[in-house]
Amino acid sequence: MQTFEYLKAASVDKALSTAGKFIAGGTTLVDLMKLNVEQPTALVDINLLPLDKIDKLPNGGLRIGAMVRNSDLAWHPDVKESYAVLSQAILSGASPQLRNMATTGGNLLQRTRCAYFREPTAGTPGGYGCNKRTPGTGCAALEGYHRMHAILGTSDHCIATHPSDMCVAMAALEAVIGVEGPKGKRTIPIADFHRLPGDTPHIENALEPGELITHVDLPKPIEGARSVYLKLRDRASYEFALASAAVMAKVEGGHIRYVRVAMGGVGTKPWRSHEAEAALADKPADAASFRAAAQAALANAKPRTDNAFKVELAKRCLVRTLKLATA
Repeated sequence: MQTFEYLKAASVDKALSTAGKFIAGGTTLVDLMKLNVEQPTALVDINLLPLDKIDKLPNGGLRIGAMVRNSDLAWHPDVKESYAVLSQAILSGASPQLRNMATTGGNLLQRTRCAYFREPTAGTPGGYGCNKRTPGTGCAALEGYHRMHAILGTSDHCIATHPSDMCVAMAALEAVIGVEGPKGKRTIPIADFHRLPGDTPHIENALEPGELITHVDLPKPIEGARSVYLKLRDRASYEFALASAAVMAKVEGGHIRYVRVAMGGVGTKPWRSHEAEAALADKPADAASFRAAAQAALANAKPRTDNAFKVELAKRCLVRTLKLATA
């Protein structure tokens, strides 16, 4: 770990006027600093910022402060009742100790667990190629170990999987992220927040320099809809997804009248599947419809040798989640 200056900010304005990298729970950033993946010269501690509340919005939605801890969010009564998919997703990730520290804003900014990206010498002469670390050095995972890597949204420059469970649920919920920076305040739909790697995998999100996430807004719950998050992994706890699915669905008269589908463990970003949603719209809530949706969701998958199993696994995960959400 490199030496750095440590500063505290007591207000959003103070944080924005202080040069440095923001740190809250530090559950990802500190790990990456130890590996020399992140080498900030200054850290700005934002734990004193008044962004740790969960409030109902006038339109019936919910506003989640960026500093709300994952445990508090998962167990909040309104979240458990009206946004069950989000509570289930958060509780399926990390450990209680980490969830007690990790924040909503920090979770949105999680970086990949790709072993090549996290290798201290990646992107340096003699080290593994990693375009996410050092553009132009290549992607060692393409022909290396890629069992955990993405099969959707990949490019010739990067196949790293996005690691968050929370973000998959928020993609299905169509969350909107509020940010504040030197140019003022703005909002970013979660669908536009995380970037596909393309030929610039080092640009991972839509934040501009100096911007700070202040809150996340969830829309008003859909009356009569149910939501479910299902995660498949190598072990039952403290493990990242091989495939996961977040589904919100409303069934009337045996037919699906509203549905939102997002997938995790398979995409380079939290993967909203409009293809699956189109295949399910106004269709019977039955096994045939679920299989058709799963086929549509994975039709554009680009698996490699060691992660080809994810195609069938993700299909089965989605079918099972749809069955639970429409039961």
